[in-house]
Amino acid sequence: MTLEFPGNPFAPRRRRTREVRVGDVGVGGENPIRVQSMTTTDTQDVAGTVAQAERLVAVGCEIVRITAPSLRDAEALGEIHAELTRRGIRAPLVADIHFTPNAALEAARWVEKIRINPGNFADKKKFEVRAYDDVQWQDEQARVAERFRPLVRRCKELGRAMRIGTNHGSLSDRILNRYGDTAEGMVESALEFLAVCEDEGYFDVIFSMKASNPQVAIRAYRMLAVRLAQRSGEGRGRGDYPFHVGVTEAGDGEDGRIKSAIGIGSLLEDGLGDTIRVSLTEDPVKEIPVAQALARRIEARWQAPEGESVREAGLRFVDDPFGHARRASDPVALFAGAGPGRGVASVPPIEFGGTAPVRAELDLGAPPDESEAEAAAWQLADALAARREIACEGLRFEIPDEAALERVRRFGEALERHALALPLALRMPASLAAHASALGSRWVIPVAAGSDTALPLAAARTAAAQGMAVEWALVATAPAGSAALLEALDHALAASGAAQLGRVLISVESPRPVPAVRLVTAALRARGAAVPLVLVHRDDPEASDDDALLHASIDLGALLCDGIGDAIVLPLRGGVCRAGDTLALAYRILQGARLRTTWTEFISCPSCGRTLFDLEETTARIKAKTQHLKGLKIAVMGCIVNGPGEMADADFGYVGSGPGLVNLYVGHDCVERHVPAEEATARLVDLIKRHERWVEPS
Repeated sequence: MTLEFPGNPFAPRRRRTREVRVGDVGVGGENPIRVQSMTTTDTQDVAGTVAQAERLVAVGCEIVRITAPSLRDAEALGEIHAELTRRGIRAPLVADIHFTPNAALEAARWVEKIRINPGNFADKKKFEVRAYDDVQWQDEQARVAERFRPLVRRCKELGRAMRIGTNHGSLSDRILNRYGDTAEGMVESALEFLAVCEDEGYFDVIFSMKASNPQVAIRAYRMLAVRLAQRSGEGRGRGDYPFHVGVTEAGDGEDGRIKSAIGIGSLLEDGLGDTIRVSLTEDPVKEIPVAQALARRIEARWQAPEGESVREAGLRFVDDPFGHARRASDPVALFAGAGPGRGVASVPPIEFGGTAPVRAELDLGAPPDESEAEAAAWQLADALAARREIACEGLRFEIPDEAALERVRRFGEALERHALALPLALRMPASLAAHASALGSRWVIPVAAGSDTALPLAAARTAAAQGMAVEWALVATAPAGSAALLEALDHALAASGAAQLGRVLISVESPRPVPAVRLVTAALRARGAAVPLVLVHRDDPEASDDDALLHASIDLGALLCDGIGDAIVLPLRGGVCRAGDTLALAYRILQGARLRTTWTEFISCPSCGRTLFDLEETTARIKAKTQHLKGLKIAVMGCIVNGPGEMADADFGYVGSGPGLVNLYVGHDCVERHVPAEEATARLVDLIKRHERWVEPS
């Protein structure tokens, strides 16, 4: 059965869901996006857990989750709930359940919501390979259903909500054997449990489909939305259950925020998400402002007037919105320099599109005045040289008039003197293209206006005559600029064809870039044009640095996870002296979207009451030793209960196995057990060396 994208990818609106009440808090329906987090204290430490829950609520956490790995922990929830109520704190509590149905039944007496994981509620994780015939499969489904049914009845009786929360890394062996470690397996695992709920007439259900890989999370949530709608259309239950959205084991610092913004922000851009949790390996209080920023941005977009609704002749913008394949494009070679070219003639071109990696560029804005050119070039060279592990693959300038052309020529000469031989792109009105050719410019970005025909053709002919590459900038001035974008695209393609341009790229500038770029991508598919696409992020100068990081991660990461984009462009924040930081952000977004790997990827859980060591301090220590290992994935997991499954695709794992003890893994295989924590980091490094994955840091 063919699955269609949930909603309109070119004019997305919030998915309509029913409201599920979690205590006093409504989730879904007309409610705002709810922000939640999880305590990291030992649940049986009632005073400590209450104190942390109180701190979370004070900064805006609307729903508080607490782990209940045992019956005693579940019983402690009663004391926690009573003390919070005594203090006047009414934020609903959620019991997080893994492996322990009896704890779930007890916890339902005290909390407003139960979270269960279909991968381990009724099964133990053994990583066993086994084939099931149809009868055996049905018998297993019946066994799981009967194990789950008492909890459903308890929640219905007490008026409790439930989250059916599937995790990519902890699918049951049975699901893995039939569906593999896939998004489809995640969805089918959850739907089995939903069938039991609906059979009992219980509908206070919220879903989650979490993974540490944003690509996997995105396709699982999309697929779930479609499958629920299909079931409803076939008369097999409701299709409007709310979604709890998150990326699990996102890590800490910038990387954790970037990965979370890519996964959560992409889904919110699709209209999917009613409550969110940002999972950081930090104090959970720090998760709340990040989640609030993500919710605030998308709610403003959802509330904007709908305007046009364009579906490009029903075509898909990618081959499969439930998988990941990079959009095919023709390669374009871009040469260094935008001036006389002294010293750059021998520099090889940088290829964009085709099989080349997604490139990282910087937008420097207006070129500096002549008096500042030398100092700015020196600062830029110094800032980029400080980040030796990454390369700037293009610089672009804003050229509003002829005077700016002369400034960019001077700056280009200064860059050459500082050994910065890079492709320089000049964004300008189409009318200035002829003047750019006089500089010997090699890459121009004429703005293609929707109603303009003569200027794009003149610019194309000039570029063809001078051997310049042309990147057509398609500009929408309003979120609902679909018609103007398509008109500008057709004029740009027509001009390129008439002038027989050999090297063509396209970029899209829009207040709502994700649907706008999708629309242009679909139109290019319809027109048979495999032109490379440059993803340009336009910064909000009023945004804080923290918000700017999140905004760039969403606008670029969502499209990269769709398989769209041959280069990404970020504007400088704080001047050329911070060019290295901006470039590093571009590479971190590419790594978060799984497009280019530059540093070690850390899959670390956000800690909870099951954690057996100081996760934040331990992760920082392991990072300090291993973050230079390009292409390696290292998981740092707090407990033996859920850690081995949650590591998913990590190369090496560091998992708490008891107080002060650690198990070390290679893939899913435990190779060293009960290592004293004080020795575990060194033993992990030795393990990486024995498997010939170690390189000495420079």
